[in-house]
Amino acid sequence: MSAINIGKLISGERRSLAKAITLLESQNKEDQIQSNELIRKILNKTGKAIRLGISGAPGVGKSTFIESLGLLLINQGRKVAVLAIDPSSPVHGGSILGDKTRMEKLSIHPNAFIRPTPSKCKLGGVASRTYETILLCEAAGFNTIIIETVGVGQSEIDVKNMTDHFSVLLSPKAGDELQGIKKGIIEISDTIIVNKNDGELKKHAKQTANEYQNALNVSKNEHTTIFTCSALENKNIDKFWNYILNSFKIKQLESKRTKQRSVYLNKLIIDIIQFKLKNSELSNSTFSHLTKQVESNTISPLEAATIITNKINF
Repeated sequence: MSAINIGKLISGERRSLAKAITLLESQNKEDQIQSNELIRKILNKTGKAIRLGISGAPGVGKSTFIESLGLLLINQGRKVAVLAIDPSSPVHGGSILGDKTRMEKLSIHPNAFIRPTPSKCKLGGVASRTYETILLCEAAGFNTIIIETVGVGQSEIDVKNMTDHFSVLLSPKAGDELQGIKKGIIEISDTIIVNKNDGELKKHAKQTANEYQNALNVSKNEHTTIFTCSALENKNIDKFWNYILNSFKIKQLESKRTKQRSVYLNKLIIDIIQFKLKNSELSNSTFSHLTKQVESNTISPLEAATIITNKINF
């Protein structure tokens, strides 16, 4: 891939930004070298944006909510980048990548940038190079980065660790999900947002919010705040944003960035070791043999792990 024009990228040219992200996602070794060099050159232009993570099951209205929030922020003079991580098929690896279609108004606004990314990872958790994509967007002048995810699990924890505020979006009548939803997602959420607080669903939205508030009270969770809103009617979207601004001081961003960099470093080390192990000279038969020896208590897990990791070529 041809070299990225850093000047155009920093000036906010969306074509250069999209091209830079494509370079990041490439598995070609030469492209990886170029992307590492690119990130190194733009590091001093990063770290000042507010990073938001928004998760929720399909159908809760995430795209409508994010579009409403994005347009609100743009009207306040902010530039918004949305990194929408689409679920990849476990069968054929394909993904829908439909967020530009769902966010019609936001996607065509000159102060917005939407990048749908398949969650099928080549190396890493949430999506390949999500963290570095955040840095590129910040270097391009976007001062609000929104990461949208689907599901409840490790990807949400990864997003939590690279954002400043993490929210879970719910639908009214979601009270029955209290027993089924993973406890961890509630524990890591800064806000729980009950969407669709409009029309005939108003009563149910309030009820759902009360049920989750009771659950938080029982678990003595004092750091998670619950909102009801209507993305369709733009109700309480501004209240949610003001809460985010008031929940931390902008000068606290650097301490957040320090922690985020450290957590991401440790995650990358583990990811790279797993990647090298998968592509090492260790054959499947050898790995299978060692596994059987551990299972039969012939050798200890520590000894087997030492044999396996010694075969990783650093």
